[in-house]
Amino acid sequence: MNIPNEVISQIVSQVMANLQPQQEKKSTPLIPGVFSNVNQAVEAAKYAYLQLRTLSMAKREELIQAMREAAFANARELAEIAVRETGMGRVSDKILKNQLAARKTPGTEDLKTESWTGDDGLTLVEMGAYGVIGAITPTTNPSETIICNGIGMIAAGNSVVFSPHPTAKETSFLTLKILNEAIVAAGGPANLLTMVAEPSIEAANEMMRHPGIIMLVATGGPGVVKAVLSSGKKAIGAGAGNPPVIVDETADIPKAARDIIAGCSFDNNLPCIAEKECIVVGSVADELITHMRRSGAYLIKGKEIDDLLKVVMTEKEEKIAEGCTVKPKKSYGINKAWVGKDAQIILKAIGIDVPSDVRAVICEVEEDHPFVVEELMMPILPIVQVKNIDAAIALGVKVEHGNRHTAIMHSKNVDNLTRFARAVQTTIFVKNGPSYAGIGVGGEGYNTFTIAGPTGEGLTSARTFTRQRRCVLVDGFKIV
Repeated sequence: MNIPNEVISQIVSQVMANLQPQQEKKSTPLIPGVFSNVNQAVEAAKYAYLQLRTLSMAKREELIQAMREAAFANARELAEIAVRETGMGRVSDKILKNQLAARKTPGTEDLKTESWTGDDGLTLVEMGAYGVIGAITPTTNPSETIICNGIGMIAAGNSVVFSPHPTAKETSFLTLKILNEAIVAAGGPANLLTMVAEPSIEAANEMMRHPGIIMLVATGGPGVVKAVLSSGKKAIGAGAGNPPVIVDETADIPKAARDIIAGCSFDNNLPCIAEKECIVVGSVADELITHMRRSGAYLIKGKEIDDLLKVVMTEKEEKIAEGCTVKPKKSYGINKAWVGKDAQIILKAIGIDVPSDVRAVICEVEEDHPFVVEELMMPILPIVQVKNIDAAIALGVKVEHGNRHTAIMHSKNVDNLTRFARAVQTTIFVKNGPSYAGIGVGGEGYNTFTIAGPTGEGLTSARTFTRQRRCVLVDGFKIV
């Protein structure tokens, strides 16, 4: 029986349509990369990953370069919308962070192949992609984390479903749009980066449970890290820190003061690496504070400290056992309304007006003060005096809380520097510089905004998002 050619064409077209992934038939992004629900976002990312697999490594690097250029060119717009939407941080510093993520996040050059040859042949170990990664991103660094993770994860050969913080939804939308359009313009697949239109805790949980998500990466507080580690999937957790900075009597005090104020006020102390409390040997404490004030810090004392505590922290009482006569201890939590706010705004809340060049608030307190114990993420730096370097190191380890995230020290004594580094065991240890040198701002090395201390990967890069694959050829390519 002869079947007309046009009928054959219709049949072939229908079969091909049926073979296409469900997302391609049913899911159209609202804007590039943004979908109505989690399943659509995952399926779109999965299809994009399968397309990415067909491209050469050279082509993949072209896509990365296009992402870099687009992110760098739009750094100001992304910074402005982030500050406007979240109410946190400083535009000038966020511009720098966006540019840093665009320029200094490693790409495909980070992927290294190992090989062994010998009597029994050739063995190769290559870095292969996982597939679709689910990435949870914070409100503190919304565009920066998406740029950084997007570059590293695509360089590793993956696609990504982002679950951004709801308070940074619009910033995340724009970042995804810019990066996806750059990828497509460079000849790459659409929807390598996706998210849902309405980010929420429920959507994040659904994403973590989705069978199409192979790996999870969380950048945020201890709660979100615990959630991904409980998922049963390969998980990378970048948790919170409470970085101490120590100043001993051998330090270059004027420089230490400038560096500490620059670091603790950078983006209004939102970065998890920023100096959160200062521990100084008493013999140089007054000199350090004098130079801090010259470097843009405003010193508060006495009742002003108590007033500020009541504004930026919330008091709560610890529960005690029934029938216990011991007076309950007071404890404090962060008033999130003040996270990432300018120093002028914070001081105005306690009736103090200061000029715009004031970048940080400093105060002398005891070692158990809530400002020292809690991670504020505000340009407020508590200063604690101690007798000697031994007491400084012991207190630095104590207030870091075992997060093993970041620590900073100013000293010209190599032995003191070494002792603190060994004692605190942090992922990042910055010597004689501002904290942000640890992520490549004025310091050597690459950049990341996902610092995986809890799970041990450290400063993540493209290779972090790969799995090792071994290929063994027995008795082959033995040429000697």
